[in-house]
Amino acid sequence: MFMNPIVKKLIGWYEKEKRDLPWRRTSDPYKIWVSEVILQQTRVSQGINYFYNFLEAFPDVEALAQAEETDVLKVWQGLGYYSRARNMHRAAKTIVQNFGGKFPSDYKNISALKGIGEYTAGAIASFSFGMPYTAVDGNVKRVLARLFGIHDQIDTSTGDKKIKKIAQELIPGENPGTFNQALIEFGAVWCTPKNPKCETCPLQQHCLAFANKNVDQLPAKKPKKKPRDRFLNYLVIQNSDHRHLYLRKRSNNADIWKNLYDFPLIESERPLSPEELINTREWRKLIGENYRSLNRKSDKKKHQLSHQTLHTYFWEVNIDNLLEPDSSVNGIIKDEKRNVHQYPFPRLIDAFLQENFAEYEKKNE
Repeated sequence: MFMNPIVKKLIGWYEKEKRDLPWRRTSDPYKIWVSEVILQQTRVSQGINYFYNFLEAFPDVEALAQAEETDVLKVWQGLGYYSRARNMHRAAKTIVQNFGGKFPSDYKNISALKGIGEYTAGAIASFSFGMPYTAVDGNVKRVLARLFGIHDQIDTSTGDKKIKKIAQELIPGENPGTFNQALIEFGAVWCTPKNPKCETCPLQQHCLAFANKNVDQLPAKKPKKKPRDRFLNYLVIQNSDHRHLYLRKRSNNADIWKNLYDFPLIESERPLSPEELINTREWRKLIGENYRSLNRKSDKKKHQLSHQTLHTYFWEVNIDNLLEPDSSVNGIIKDEKRNVHQYPFPRLIDAFLQENFAEYEKKNE
């Protein structure tokens, strides 16, 4: 049976050089799904522990479907891009309801699940079920753009279509999953964004970018937009007994960190002085005159998201009387510090709690 020389060399390289990763030791579609979703925005070195922890908490589709969303987000805490976890939770419920808890084995039903796009569907279909579907991620786009000299921007419709057409033409009928794995792995460890190993590359004689000496110019991408700046003033509210903290559950309509917890927040267009902070409408509504002191708890902390730069300030607010918040109105709840570890937090808030509250740090050891 004829095999394209690029495919043959790539698979040969993979069989010798592939990393021993836990999701490569199984064909279980649930485990492969979990690994692929984790790795969408996460480095392999970080993702391994999350993979094990997630499977320990939710060993199968039914366990995930039956879990509370708060528990799923807590296990996901620190990975970011929390919509991935929420979508997995919803997709697990669909699998239980529509497929009796058994992961669907055809591409159409796989790709119809919440949060599963073309890449993830192709990965599951080829890795678990041996179906000849491509799995084109950023690594694959980079390898194929260089090999075939594609100068179209890969994050445009034209460039994306060209790359996927090449991938589909290359994919073999036998062991398509191995080919997809090899292509992804090659981009991850060999044909890297910077300092690719061109001089010893097994595909060197087939690579147009190497022949034309423009490896560093490919793949072409659209210029990145400058992230927008946001200024977040978090109120760390404590009463005289210092036993409680006030947390806020972010709504399902929040633009970031949906359904996670942080502190009561006052957002501003620039950094605020203490005097400016207490004169905001949000402060007057929540705190008013019910405070003894206001101190900046930390210097500005910068937190980078994909399209936003968060400039955050934590303010310690000591109050005379316990607030009795109405969570149905503003999402604010009161709980003892010793219980705070149970809530899912964005990484920014988790780091602050670990730095400032011994009760929380002990629970996270």
